[in-house]
Amino acid sequence: MTDAAAASEPLIHSHGHHSDYAESNGEADVDEGTLVRPGVFIWVLTFCAGVSGLLFGYDTGVISSTLVSIGTDLSAHPLSTLDKSLITSSTSLFALIASPLTGVLADHWGRKRVILLADVLFVGGALWQALTATVWGMIIGRSIVGLAVGSASFVVPLYISELSPSPFRGRLVTVASLFITGGQVVAYIVGWLFSTHAHGWRWMVGLGALPAAIQFLILGFMPETPRWLIKASHKDQAKRVLLQVYGGGDEIKNIVDAVLRRVEREVLEEEEAARGRAHPEAPKHELGVKLAKINDGFAQLIAVDGNRRALIIACMLQGFQQLCGFNSLMYFSATIFSLVGFRSPTLTSLSIALTNFAFTLVAFHSIDRVGRRRILLYSIPIMVIGLSLCSVAFNFVNIPSHEVATNNPAENVAGAVWPVVILVAMIIYVAGYAIGMGNVPWQQSELFPLSVRSLGSGLATATNWGSNFLIGLTFLPMMEGLTPVGTFALYTVICIACWFTVWRIYPETCGLSLEEVGGLLKDGWGVQDSVRRARERKHATS
Repeated sequence: MTDAAAASEPLIHSHGHHSDYAESNGEADVDEGTLVRPGVFIWVLTFCAGVSGLLFGYDTGVISSTLVSIGTDLSAHPLSTLDKSLITSSTSLFALIASPLTGVLADHWGRKRVILLADVLFVGGALWQALTATVWGMIIGRSIVGLAVGSASFVVPLYISELSPSPFRGRLVTVASLFITGGQVVAYIVGWLFSTHAHGWRWMVGLGALPAAIQFLILGFMPETPRWLIKASHKDQAKRVLLQVYGGGDEIKNIVDAVLRRVEREVLEEEEAARGRAHPEAPKHELGVKLAKINDGFAQLIAVDGNRRALIIACMLQGFQQLCGFNSLMYFSATIFSLVGFRSPTLTSLSIALTNFAFTLVAFHSIDRVGRRRILLYSIPIMVIGLSLCSVAFNFVNIPSHEVATNNPAENVAGAVWPVVILVAMIIYVAGYAIGMGNVPWQQSELFPLSVRSLGSGLATATNWGSNFLIGLTFLPMMEGLTPVGTFALYTVICIACWFTVWRIYPETCGLSLEEVGGLLKDGWGVQDSVRRARERKHATS
């Protein structure tokens, strides 16, 4: 078929014969695996969207330095354990609230507009924190930032995933995680630079508005994802975006046409299924129709076996990502290092952020080569080793109350050896986390079909932030009540449970298109089939 004929041919002949049409046009023979590297356009889009990840990382990382720098600036008294827990956990709580709500909005508004909304919230929350004079004012500011983080944390990986060619999807989504860890590094550096300045914490939190404002300005040049455009009946725009993403050439045009047909067929099949589920008494007014669609989306997530398995896997990964205790280090690492006697706890915390960033680079290099499932099974044992060593080391350190340690860090030196062992153990743990659990759960959108992708991703992200809220609220009380030894031993047990759950139900999705992944979960967890197919792909390319 000539290019001109292909251009004039409809993507789908009719509602009844779309499969035959796809086969007659050689769709089955089109292989995205022939693509050698991502193009410049997709890299630009990924980095533009990744700015939200930078904000996500900065706002979660900066609180560690802020908590040890506020002093009596808020409400004219030192922060209590409850104050610190509420300030920290409020971000997670409102991120939990925002994730499912913006999951619905992303279906109606598009992925790009939700990123824009998050930018507005990032700016407002940062400025509110910088100007407040009370503890509750700080909690409100952190809550506004939580709404932004909850929106950005799910929609940015979704945006990148829906734009990315399948051979590079893992790496490109991991770029968002690189920005998150990079934002945490920047947060610790800024925290260190301003830690000796009077009221320097206000600059720490206020500077979070700058990247959001920059992204807001460049957002107009970013396209919507082609999969959402097809769902919204903007096929010509979707094709233009895909051609920019994949590049030119006759072979590329064939791949683009095949992707369009595959996505359009999925949308068509879902629309036909939705019409079959519709009831004669369904509401006819616009609001009623939208509410009915939302209700139908929730129902399909639970009622359809493949969707339910995808939701279980995504929520499992996101829950374990937080329950393993990593963000207790992000939020309270400076407090921990102050407790064990480091004279510059904020600077010491920088080693955690740098380790996280460095080993996220390892994940970026490996995730599409090693595979999602294998990288988790290899890295979680490293986390177990680090947490176990940390639990043992705390047994030999005399821990004062955190208020004493924060106000007089130089007087709480617990010996030269065991604090260093704790630092090394945390670095080992963070390295294992960054390689696997820090990145793989954010590949969540690839598990869901287009009809429930944003809703499923939003609910999985809500699980992440619900677990994050629990960690932020309970960590300091657990350190006091359960002791550091018991706290880190509990995180160790959770990591062991995570390894067995991944081994049992998480299939290998590396190298599969978004539309192909859904087929793995239709009749079961698809673990054995996915591992076999991954081995075949590896042998075919070696």
